[in-house]
Amino acid sequence: MSDLPIHAVLPDLRAALRAATGAVLIAPPGAGKTTVVAPALLAEPWCTGQIIVTSPRRVAARAAAERMAELLGEKPGETVGYLTRMDSRQSARTRVLVVTEAILVNQLLDDPELAGVSAILFDEAHERHLDGDLGLALALEAQGVLREDLRLLVMSATIDGARFARLLGADAPVIESAGAAFPLEIRWLGADADKRFEDAMAAAIVTAWREQAGNVLGFLPGVGEIERVRERLAERLPDALVLPLHGQVEPAGQRAAIRRDPAGRRRIVLATAIAETSLTLDGVSVVVDSGRARRAEFDKAAGTTHLVTGRASQAAAAQRAGRAARQGPGVAYRLWEEAAHPGRPPFDPPEMLTADLAPLVLALAQWGAGDPAALAWLDPPPAAALAAARSRLAGLGALDGEGRIADRGRALAALPLGPAHAAMVLRGAELGASEIAARIGLLLQERGLGGRGEDIAHRLQRWSADRSPRAEASRKLAAGWARKAERLAEREPGARAAVPPAVLLLAGLPDNLARRRDASGEHWLSAGGRGYLLDPASPLARAEWLAIGDAQGAAKGARITAALPLDTAEVERWLADRIERRSVLNWTGNRIEARLERRIGAITLASGPDPAPDPDAVSALLVDKALENLSTIVPQALLARARFAGIEALCEESLRASTALWLRPLLDGRRDLDVPGSRVADAILGLLDWHQRQRLDTLAPREFVSPAGTRHAIDYAGDDAPSVEVRVQALFGLDAHPMIGATPLLLKLTSPAGRPLQSTRDLSGFWRGSWKDVQRDMKGRYPRHRWPDAPWTEKPSLKTKNAFQRAPS
Repeated sequence: MSDLPIHAVLPDLRAALRAATGAVLIAPPGAGKTTVVAPALLAEPWCTGQIIVTSPRRVAARAAAERMAELLGEKPGETVGYLTRMDSRQSARTRVLVVTEAILVNQLLDDPELAGVSAILFDEAHERHLDGDLGLALALEAQGVLREDLRLLVMSATIDGARFARLLGADAPVIESAGAAFPLEIRWLGADADKRFEDAMAAAIVTAWREQAGNVLGFLPGVGEIERVRERLAERLPDALVLPLHGQVEPAGQRAAIRRDPAGRRRIVLATAIAETSLTLDGVSVVVDSGRARRAEFDKAAGTTHLVTGRASQAAAAQRAGRAARQGPGVAYRLWEEAAHPGRPPFDPPEMLTADLAPLVLALAQWGAGDPAALAWLDPPPAAALAAARSRLAGLGALDGEGRIADRGRALAALPLGPAHAAMVLRGAELGASEIAARIGLLLQERGLGGRGEDIAHRLQRWSADRSPRAEASRKLAAGWARKAERLAEREPGARAAVPPAVLLLAGLPDNLARRRDASGEHWLSAGGRGYLLDPASPLARAEWLAIGDAQGAAKGARITAALPLDTAEVERWLADRIERRSVLNWTGNRIEARLERRIGAITLASGPDPAPDPDAVSALLVDKALENLSTIVPQALLARARFAGIEALCEESLRASTALWLRPLLDGRRDLDVPGSRVADAILGLLDWHQRQRLDTLAPREFVSPAGTRHAIDYAGDDAPSVEVRVQALFGLDAHPMIGATPLLLKLTSPAGRPLQSTRDLSGFWRGSWKDVQRDMKGRYPRHRWPDAPWTEKPSLKTKNAFQRAPS
């Protein structure tokens, strides 16, 4: 193994870590960085303790440790060991410990000083997992505050070395290694829209199998696709050795996929993205890439993480193709067109931008980091995602009102699970059902346990009956969690194991209580206000209530993939503390309807009329509705007068600000806004003091009194304001034009029947001018009325000639 490219840069790497405490190593696939670097540093003078190597996946961690131990002529657990959630091989002799990124985070939180550790090697850092970014940020702070001698080495094949170097410190060198210089041929098969995805992938693998001589590695997005392609290959290549490689495969099966067949048979390995990096699959010289990838994305609305299938990035495709040329010349077949390749995303997004940040926020609270921005991040956590995570953690009782970790948060952090699943297990321990709670939490994280299907209870039964090594190890892991939770929790008096499993699930995902909305069981409404879908053929479709553990799909059509049933009696009994009794006010048409409701979040349990709603709440809602269209409530004539007079206290903005003074009292005892206009006007005028009232009446009088004694409302709102409509006969005897302050009042003159005659702002000119035409017309139309030649000299009256003459002078 001394001819691996990484050996050429080991002297530079050793020198760099003697001179500084941080470095970046860029080494392409096949260079040997994962298995060579850590053992090569054990003899360094600064390395008096253990070297921790992080790996993004459990399979890769175990495989790397086993390969390093093999190169040393040892077994795992001696000089080189590994530690994952499901498996461990280590001893007092272990100097190199390969761990998953989550394990490193827990080690840092338990012991920030990392006593006995000389270096941390962050392998495959380009994958940018959330735990990887968090682990590096915590390690950098521990190095800066507690452990100036701690060496940190970031290793990858494709990362931007300069960015990581800046993160590690100004003096952190970037060391680059050559890769294995074996030729790689890319063959573009193109996409066939007429073929099912699995058929196209199986056909491509058969083509590669027949055209090439080496072992074949096929990349598929998930376990389901692997199994379907495996079935098709069993029909077309019945004698081929087809091996799956993913996280649900037993360790022995994973080793068989990674290593050459002892009998020398060619093999076809069908793998998820687990084989993109870290792992070297011995003897593989042919890669068939489906071009698809599946990654986890957090659904903020549901509070769950779901898998999204999309196009693999260019960087992922390069990593996959490189698997074929690790040990010699290779060929990579791609199921898409060469012209379409540049349109693929260059890189996969960092998990920091797509994942649930609740584990990160809880870890930072436990670490004592009040401000996450103060830590060193390649991509800082988004503020909105941090706020949402804090809110969920507060709902679980993990954080106090100021965002600091609470006692319950410390208990949750002490369990090796995410906050939601830890809350399930801790609540189970309090109720005497810790082991079933732990199994539910593990089942929701470990895909494939107990088979498939939406009913978690059925999967738990199948898992309990499963005697496979993976099932046994999983049960032991869950039992360990349960024992730890029992030490952390205070068991409630009278607690017993008869608590419905769904109640335990809801302890971690309280918003995921859902109620059936139709007879078929297809549509569901959750307490968090989100709608879900369920296959009506599912046994769960007959349940009245569900506790949803997982759902896949878009926000409006998320399909339930894991849930537990409840009945109404269980909801009433076990979730009584979540049931709210409240009065609900609804605006129906033009009035308020008050109802008494019993609710759990967005779910209404019962509803009926509320005969005595809170009067303040009713008035507040009426005010809100009035403010939506205040012009329909406030007499516009009054506002126009105020505008003309320059009374700012009666402008619409001022009235909006003072609704509590003038509008609120008018609404007492009402359910509608049908308040008489006169009462509204009086209430508004009540806002004015005596001087303002005098000014309003002087500068903008409400009425015009004609010489005949008739009263007419003055219009201040129109374009021709101020104006007044008045019968021309009521103005007889008036020669001077009426004024509103310095503004002539527009007189809209009408006939005895109220029909418009003419408008004027010069009454004297009208009498001596166009009156002659009006007089002539009016004498013909209304001969019984007076139409004098000089009306300004006549006595005003609306009476007919005869009535006028009979009246006393």
